[in-house]
Amino acid sequence: MAGGRRTILLVEDEVSITEPLAAALEREGFDTRVAGTAGEALEQAGQLQPDLVLLDVMLPDGSGYDVCRELRRSSKVPIIMLTARGEEADRVIGLELGADDYVVKPFSAREVTARIRAVLRRAESAAPEGGGAIEIGEIRLDPAKREVRRGGKALELSRKEYDLLELLMRDAGTVIKRERLIEQVWDTNWFGSTKTLDVHVSGLRRKLGDNSAAPRYLHTIRGVGFRFASADEVS
Repeated sequence: MAGGRRTILLVEDEVSITEPLAAALEREGFDTRVAGTAGEALEQAGQLQPDLVLLDVMLPDGSGYDVCRELRRSSKVPIIMLTARGEEADRVIGLELGADDYVVKPFSAREVTARIRAVLRRAESAAPEGGGAIEIGEIRLDPAKREVRRGGKALELSRKEYDLLELLMRDAGTVIKRERLIEQVWDTNWFGSTKTLDVHVSGLRRKLGDNSAAPRYLHTIRGVGFRFASADEVS
């Protein structure tokens, strides 16, 4: 954060995009830095410790997906992917790698700004809350550390995966509607497809060692939402 302003690292090689977008973000009160390559992005991310990264998928020296993966090895910085790809599957890849949101080109500076503010709000509200650890079966979630362990082994969860799991485990045994999950884990002004929720649930199941056909922990209630098994169910 520079001089009290949030620092945004914009990773994009097209000057026709970076110049007007950076100027618009500056007008909105953000300190905006630009990186034109994957290598420069990782270097600046390490030096600046930005509050959020806007990350293009197609870069001259590599893929934005690789940058996202590398950032997630050591940082929980919020990431919004910038993509020109039309297929939902391509956009979902970034979410699976730990990105928090995506914007499809062409986009307006107003939309990008709204998404940035929404993601930053979610990041702030994800700060550790009071309350002890939650333990169900082999799964132990510690809100104070924002840590999840399965059978004693720490799981590598994205920010959204953790938030989703915490919400489900806090209300274990109760069905939570899709709308509530989207509203509380993403944002009341979420722009994206609700398919994003299914992608994150799928990722959580894989990391929890669940079988989607016969889950032990994370159950789908078709047409309604999801339910995390209670401690009695898995004991």
